[in-house]
Amino acid sequence: MTTLDFSGKRLWVTGAGRGIGLRIAQQLHELGADVVGLDRQFDQAEYPFRTTLLDISDHQQVQDVCRKLLDEQPHLDGLINAAGALRLGNSDALSLDDWHTCMDVNVSGAFYLFRQLGPIWKRQRSGVVVSVASNAAHVPRMGMAAYCASKAALVSLSHCVGLELAPYGVRCNLVSPGSTDTDMLRQLWKTPEDAQRTIDGSMDHYKLGIPLGKLATVDEIANAVVFLASDLASHITMQDLVVDGGATLAA
Repeated sequence: MTTLDFSGKRLWVTGAGRGIGLRIAQQLHELGADVVGLDRQFDQAEYPFRTTLLDISDHQQVQDVCRKLLDEQPHLDGLINAAGALRLGNSDALSLDDWHTCMDVNVSGAFYLFRQLGPIWKRQRSGVVVSVASNAAHVPRMGMAAYCASKAALVSLSHCVGLELAPYGVRCNLVSPGSTDTDMLRQLWKTPEDAQRTIDGSMDHYKLGIPLGKLATVDEIANAVVFLASDLASHITMQDLVVDGGATLAA
């Protein structure tokens, strides 16, 4: 019987320093995986998995770190793209730096990793990728032009890479969270009531509420990612699993 068992499997997780990426890395480690967490910084004193510093928006760093890690262990079972950046502003007010930050981290970083790891998975004829996008990839949001565009681009990129790698037995999927209780979300709140406003939605901002009546937890998002990375999802590829409590109403 197929189970959630990652024993003997090696997986890299970007954005593993905090939030959703951290919880994904922890869950994979708890399920027996050999996890390498990648991030620009790791603030905790200790992590249960190996950590390696990497700014995925820097293509040279991505190349160097990939080569170093693959020299140590040439086999890689999977990649979880959980690193992300959020910059707010309408399109006519958004700075070029904020635009490029969203694109560089949310899209280009994944592309740089795909370039390095695609040949490895083709040679192995196996591998799995799960990228964390957003339900913002599916619906427009006020003040989130860069974020929405970058996450939509990530979805399309993942589908294309999934199609390219499918003949080699490699699966590429996405999880698109809605509002999730993380530091990234909390930085948008200015008052204690803002959490409930996020749940209720705001027609002034053309944003529907969350039908399930609550924010997602990092565990709920990590659960979906781990499932898609596991053998339980062995015949699932090029899919985007939206985990948002119904907020996009199947848009």
